[in-house]
Amino acid sequence: MLESMAFVFVLVAIALIFDFLNGFHDSANSISTVVSTRVLSPKHAVIWAAFFNFSAVFFVGTAVAHTVGKGIIHLDIVDNLVILSALGGAIIWNITTWYYGLPSSSSHALIGGLIGAAVSKAGTGTLVWSGIIKTSTFIFISPAIGMALGFIFMILSMNLSRHSNMAKSDKLFRKLQLLSAAVYSLGHGMNDAQKTMGIIAMALFSKGLLGDTFHIPIWV
Repeated sequence: MLESMAFVFVLVAIALIFDFLNGFHDSANSISTVVSTRVLSPKHAVIWAAFFNFSAVFFVGTAVAHTVGKGIIHLDIVDNLVILSALGGAIIWNITTWYYGLPSSSSHALIGGLIGAAVSKAGTGTLVWSGIIKTSTFIFISPAIGMALGFIFMILSMNLSRHSNMAKSDKLFRKLQLLSAAVYSLGHGMNDAQKTMGIIAMALFSKGLLGDTFHIPIWV
């Protein structure tokens, strides 16, 4: 049953559950400031974030989805059980870290789940080391880059608003919060949201539903 064509639809449903948990786990970060400062209501903030998350693929393409779909493990060993194991591990970890209030990335969980499932089935020879090294490098340096840019923007903001009227500054920064939430959501759609696209495409390709060449259909 696990290797049946019908089970591919089950995998797609599980991938969408992971995507929901990814948004539940990570996406709120993009709108927390606009909600806490009452720039937007929670309802409008969610709509704002959802629009830019969804729009990301049309602006920047599907490079991240391709990396997840074929740049972490070799496709010739992929089957329904490998994908199920990867998604199951990532979902359980996301729920666990949410329950205990631990900051954790869904990306880490999914990449780790793929690697663990592939190694369990066929050993380390099935890993695409170039893709793993590239992905792991950015996982580790992203917090440092974010910290440096946050420091720079804070210094610039303080210097630019030091002699400004308080009311005018507040009005300006409220507008800038809308921009920052939009860009953050766009970035989330460019990265995290595309990982589920890669997993779904991987499941479809393993059953020959995408032809002979791996690609990400726009409908995915």
